[in-house]
Amino acid sequence: MPTGLTIGDVTIPGRVLTAPMTGVSDLPFRRIASACGAPYVATEMVACDSFARGRPDVVRRAAVGAKEDEIALPLMVIQLVGRTPEWVAKGAKLAEEAGADIIDFNMGCPAKEVTGALSGSALMREPALAARLIEAAVNATSRPVTLKMRLGWDDQNRNAPQIASLAEQLGIKAITVHGRTRQQFYGGVADWRAVADVKKAVRVPVIVNGDIIDAASARQALAQSGADAVMIGRGSYGRPWIASSLDKALSGHADFSEPALASRLGIALQHFTDTLRFYGDSLGLKIFRKHLGWYVEQALCPADPTTRRAARSRLCQIDNARGVESALAALWSNSTLPILASAHM
Repeated sequence: MPTGLTIGDVTIPGRVLTAPMTGVSDLPFRRIASACGAPYVATEMVACDSFARGRPDVVRRAAVGAKEDEIALPLMVIQLVGRTPEWVAKGAKLAEEAGADIIDFNMGCPAKEVTGALSGSALMREPALAARLIEAAVNATSRPVTLKMRLGWDDQNRNAPQIASLAEQLGIKAITVHGRTRQQFYGGVADWRAVADVKKAVRVPVIVNGDIIDAASARQALAQSGADAVMIGRGSYGRPWIASSLDKALSGHADFSEPALASRLGIALQHFTDTLRFYGDSLGLKIFRKHLGWYVEQALCPADPTTRRAARSRLCQIDNARGVESALAALWSNSTLPILASAHM
């Protein structure tokens, strides 16, 4: 079984990729995931016009960090979103200048604020415009450009294979398909078998995405889609180690397993410390609360939902860094709830 993936001139030493996730895959998240062994972690999506309209320094910091913030990542993948060829081209050029190894173009985001601006998965309703945008990105950079999309806008318009074939002709080097339509958002279940139609339509690597959370689901997704790799999105919430663990399982090097609780504590604290350093204490604490909640959910996964929600609520109300660190340490002890309840608020 293959152990890596080649996209253009870039070799990724694994077949489990971590998705671009707005509000999640910021620089501290990408650094902790990379430190845990993830071979590919994409940025949050970056609006091309924000990148190009006189604010490249602001966007660059959000995407890849300022010079003083940089800690080397094994790979830099910047995802762009837009619907104007001029700005998409400028965004791709600036992404390359910022150090992108791979530039990903977003035609998969289902969020109303994105599709309402006729971007993201809304572009699957406009194949001619999508083609112009893809061509603009490909022609503006020497870096490999990839495409992330859904099966289509809705069940009556599942046009992913046609768009994928067109994208390949225009120079796209890999295609990721989330196995849902835009109208499904994240409801129902991902249709991995439908991704097989995209795989049949192109020769470039195809990556299957959606509902992949463990070795069993990854193997099923690969078998049903025929894809070359998998992409993890929500399955990485509170589990920045999952890409590495899952890749080892798929390559036959180890059974899939979660880290020991002590290791998880170290990972959570490292992630928290880096978030505070990057954003400052006040903003960093606010931004990290969603990650705190996810780490709690994972740490207490065997417990009943009510217990998990109570612990999550208590921890996420702590308003100072030292209190969060103490509560995190308490969370991984055998007396979680009493200590969390008495944590300094």
